[in-house]
Amino acid sequence: MNETSQRGALDGLRVLDLSRVLAGPWAGQLLADLGADVIKVERPGAGDDTRAWGPPWSTDSAGNATGESAYYLSANRNKRSITIDLSQPEGQQLIRQLASKADVLIENFKVGGLSQYGLDYASLGDVNPRLVYCSITGFGQTGPYAARAGYDFLMQGMGGLMSLTGRADGTQGEGPMKVGVALTDVMTGLYATVAIQAALTHRERTGKGQHIDLALLDVQIACLANQAANFLVGGVVPQRMGNAHPSIVPYQDFPTADGYMIIAVGNDHQFANFCAALGRPEWAGDERFSRNPQRVKHRDELIAMIRSVTVNRDTNEWIAIMEAAGVPCGPINSLDKVFADPHVQSHNMRIEMTHPVTKHAALVANPIRLSESPVQYRQFPPTLGEHTEEVLDDWLDMATSEIEALRAGKII
Repeated sequence: MNETSQRGALDGLRVLDLSRVLAGPWAGQLLADLGADVIKVERPGAGDDTRAWGPPWSTDSAGNATGESAYYLSANRNKRSITIDLSQPEGQQLIRQLASKADVLIENFKVGGLSQYGLDYASLGDVNPRLVYCSITGFGQTGPYAARAGYDFLMQGMGGLMSLTGRADGTQGEGPMKVGVALTDVMTGLYATVAIQAALTHRERTGKGQHIDLALLDVQIACLANQAANFLVGGVVPQRMGNAHPSIVPYQDFPTADGYMIIAVGNDHQFANFCAALGRPEWAGDERFSRNPQRVKHRDELIAMIRSVTVNRDTNEWIAIMEAAGVPCGPINSLDKVFADPHVQSHNMRIEMTHPVTKHAALVANPIRLSESPVQYRQFPPTLGEHTEEVLDDWLDMATSEIEALRAGKII
């Protein structure tokens, strides 16, 4: 845990986070890691849906489950939790008061879900014209699908990612496959963070906040990158190719004597080095393989030839040989091997943080390295409503008697 008192890059920024599950909380955690004061607003008695998305669960020193899922812990570090019942007018008024003090609000309710409470952008923008209001939905605020609920899995399918992921038709294990993590949610969280900081920069120039409309489907399509460009430029619909690359060969997994390895040859010079490392230098001079366009054309033939060689040595042997030859190569690690890797350990990607119940727990570090305002790990993902009184006092200077009245009325 980083105990430094150095100010974060976003120190002083106040964020009201009304989002749940992953995309919004991921953006909130990133802003919090960078120093912002992020207040996570949750439903009394229930909280973020992901608190119940277990097993696995965090445990106390006796090994008993605390009721907080590992999923929830992955996206809510460095925040403070406050519980407010938005269905009650007093709760809605409390959000308006907090929004009047906030720089940023993040929400992922269905389109129009907050307008019934007077907590939409138009309403809160009147309360605080400098507010940057970020709405994350499945399909955006407009269009024929706007009213639909959106989940990552749906977006990977509808946005084209699953049509590109999985084994090719006619091969063993064929069929579309989702990515093993909720990647669309994570990417949306990253885009939200960029958009929020762009809006804050605009506010510095103009004094005005604005509304950010961010759709999971739009983000998924935008992140198709070269595959989308290949279709738009070439007019050919890309197909599933397993671990192969549509435009570069060899760039995929290969079998070894004890498993698999990845070879990522990015240019013709690397291919010549690769052939020499395989003990087949003549392949680099073969007209079918000497240039990448020819290798793509003769992909099946070349891949079969490479496979017939790579199965003769263990993965670690090949990696050592390829590294010495300057050929990008690596293993396919399970997560235990990822966190045992000496390079990963040297980058401190596993961190320990203090928890009010478990005393300490492991989390994944933030990968951003800032030389002057480094990421700080100030607050373990909060227990439900852990900071309610603290936040109401800190942001609103609310008297203890007022807080007690809100609690008695089950507003908080």
